Amino acid sequence: MSQLHPRVWERSRVGFAVLLCLSLIGSIVAPAAVAAQGETNAVNVTEDAYTEPAPEPGDEYFEAAADDGSWVSYVNPRDEYRDPYLGDGSGKICTVLLNEAGEPIVGETVPNTTVTIPTGETLEWHSSADPMTVEYPLTEHYERPLDADQFGTSDDVAQGDGRMDSHCIEFHGPAIGDEIEYGEATVDGDHADEIEVVGYIQRDGYAWETDIDPIDAATSYEDAGGGWTFRESESHGQVVVVLQLTSDESAENGTAAGVEAAESTADNGTEANGADDAATADEAPGFGIVGGLVAIFSLVVGARLSHR
Repeated sequence: MSQLHPRVWERSRVGFAVLLCLSLIGSIVAPAAVAAQGETNAVNVTEDAYTEPAPEPGDEYFEAAADDGSWVSYVNPRDEYRDPYLGDGSGKICTVLLNEAGEPIVGETVPNTTVTIPTGETLEWHSSADPMTVEYPLTEHYERPLDADQFGTSDDVAQGDGRMDSHCIEFHGPAIGDEIEYGEATVDGDHADEIEVVGYIQRDGYAWETDIDPIDAATSYEDAGGGWTFRESESHGQVVVVLQLTSDESAENGTAAGVEAAESTADNGTEANGADDAATADEAPGFGIVGGLVAIFSLVVGARLSHR
């Protein structure tokens, strides 16, 4: 017995150490995962994302696509050609309205609200310009509420992620050398204080890259440039005004809900210890199982040592 006792004890110490480490890891990882999940679900949106698939070949609003798959175009009722047609210049002025989570919406929760974008003299011939006005909700005022897929990527479409996200006017016919100008966007109406002008994304060149986040890519009006000039190598240009729903009521409700939940947990902690313990076990099942194994293992080792 004197020879077996040290060997058994050494083995039991190693096993106990391993299980104790696993227990400690579980106690750290499980709460972190729960906290990360809480952060992901923390954004409360006032208006759900508006999902409209981009038109596919054969659809009424599918216009054209490059043979090499480098671009795709959709029919836009606000697309007009200058008469007289002066040159090959073309472009877009667009708006994208996002909810608090950064998802495209049509403004159903901000009715009777208008965004106005002044435009230059070279667009006074366009029926939707001078200035460009966007009325919300888009679904009640326009034939095609969203006409462009400006953001995101997908293997299934040449540009964008296959979901419409922007409201635009398009124009064709300005001459090379003509300048397109636009002013700062203003928001008016019943819910003007719930829409923030995040910024502007201007591209002077021919290609529009969709692999950008509209909020991250938006800059100030001054940095964007306020317009562009058509050149032989840059006959197409566009700007997107990025807007985001920042409802004060939503923010206050979200904060209040968080405070009330914290206060409720604190007030009811003593009365509901059993429920809290059960919830903790559910959130960190790995720790509960490992802790139980450690306890059982300790009892078995103790019993064997006592027996010997």
